[in-house]
Amino acid sequence: MVGTAHPNTGVEGVEGGVGLTALMVAAARAIETHRHDTLARDIYAEHFVLAAPASAAWPVRIQQVEDGDANPLWGRFARYFGLRTRVLDDFLLRSVHTSGARQVVLLGAGLDSRAYRLDWPPGCVIFEIDREGVLAFKHKVLDGLSATPKAERVPIPIDLREGWVGALADAGFDTAAPTVWLAEGLLFYLPNAAETYLMDTVDRLSAGGSALAFEVKLDKDLLEYRDSPLYTSTTRQIGIDLLDLFDREPRPDSAGDLAGKGWSTSVHTPFDFTRHHGRGPLPEDNDALAGNRWVFANKPRP
Repeated sequence: MVGTAHPNTGVEGVEGGVGLTALMVAAARAIETHRHDTLARDIYAEHFVLAAPASAAWPVRIQQVEDGDANPLWGRFARYFGLRTRVLDDFLLRSVHTSGARQVVLLGAGLDSRAYRLDWPPGCVIFEIDREGVLAFKHKVLDGLSATPKAERVPIPIDLREGWVGALADAGFDTAAPTVWLAEGLLFYLPNAAETYLMDTVDRLSAGGSALAFEVKLDKDLLEYRDSPLYTSTTRQIGIDLLDLFDREPRPDSAGDLAGKGWSTSVHTPFDFTRHHGRGPLPEDNDALAGNRWVFANKPRP
C-alpha cells in the first residue's frame, strides 16, 4: 500500500531483463503524455524513468528525441505503447461500469499506475501482481510523489511462476464476484505451457460477468523480424534485445481456448485502433508489430 515502508528499493527489479522493459513502456507513456494529440496521460510515468539509473537519460518527451517521430523506438514504438495504454484503459473502465465488477486484477502489473490515474467507480479494488522488486520500486517513486490511489489498491509481491493464486486469495480476492483481468505485455515472455496455465486459472477463478484483456504475438517465427527497425533500434539505443527476452515456442490459441470454455472473444490488430482513433502506428514493411493481437473476452453470467 502507499505509505507502507519498503526496505527494498526495488531498483534491481527494473534494472535488467524483463524488468527493464517496464521502464521502456514508462518512457513511452511519458512521451505520449506530453504529445499535443495524446491518446493517454500518465503523469507518473516520467518519474519512474528518471528514478532508475538505467533509464535516467532516456527521453520523456518527443522533443528530446533528435529525429522525433522518425525514430523507430521513441517514435513509432512509443506511439504503439501509447495506443495500447488508451485501448486498455478504455477496456478496464468500460468493463467495470457495464458488468458491475468491482475487483480488477493486473497480472504482471509492472509500472502500471492505473490505480492512480483512472476514475474508478466506488468500491473498486485493484490487485497488482508482480515481483517484489518491481513493486518496491514503484512504491518508492509513488510514495515520493505523495500519490494517492483512486481505488483501494492491493499490491501482491509474488512472481507469477509461484503460488500467486493463494496469495491473491489471501489478499481478499473473491471468486464468487465478477473480475476484470488484464495481462498487458506479459504473455510474450511466458512459455507455451505457462500461458495455457494462466488462462485456465483465470477461467477457473472468474465468476460469470468477468472480463479479460490480453496481448499476444501470433508470428510463426519471431526471428523473421530480427532486423525490424523496432527491434534493432531498441537494442541499439537502450540495450534491450526483445527477441532474446520473448519466448519463441509456438503459441497456444488462448482466444480459441477461452471461446471453447464459453467466453465470448474478439481479436484485433493494433492497427484497428489506430484507424479508430485516427493516430497510432500503421502497417509497414518488415513490421515487428504484424503479429501483435489484442484479445478481449467476456464470461457470460449463468
